[in-house]
Amino acid sequence: MPEKSELLQGTLDLLILQALQSGPIHGFGLSLRLREMSRDVFQVEMGSMYPAVCRMEARGWIRGEWSVSEANRKARYYSLTPLGRRQLAVERAKWERLSSTINLMLQAAS
Repeated sequence: MPEKSELLQGTLDLLILQALQSGPIHGFGLSLRLREMSRDVFQVEMGSMYPAVCRMEARGWIRGEWSVSEANRKARYYSLTPLGRRQLAVERAKWERLSSTINLMLQAAS
């Protein structure tokens, strides 16, 4: 079983945007999708995810709509907006720059 890890600060938005690229999903399903994408390494708690989702919705990156879930319960489904797709590209570029810089630094330290 993989060891659980904490997300680096600033990566949650990137991962949520990436997860929503697969299509609309409700909040709990989103946390499960993130866990699945990380192969059980990251477990995003609702207390972290919902503020991020609200912030991204306020910025226009995602849209939330009320609907009925598979369990026949009222749930808010989130989807990526065109602005969110553009932001995903920005966030990916920032991540690539950051991770390649860290890799260079680690290689230089060896």
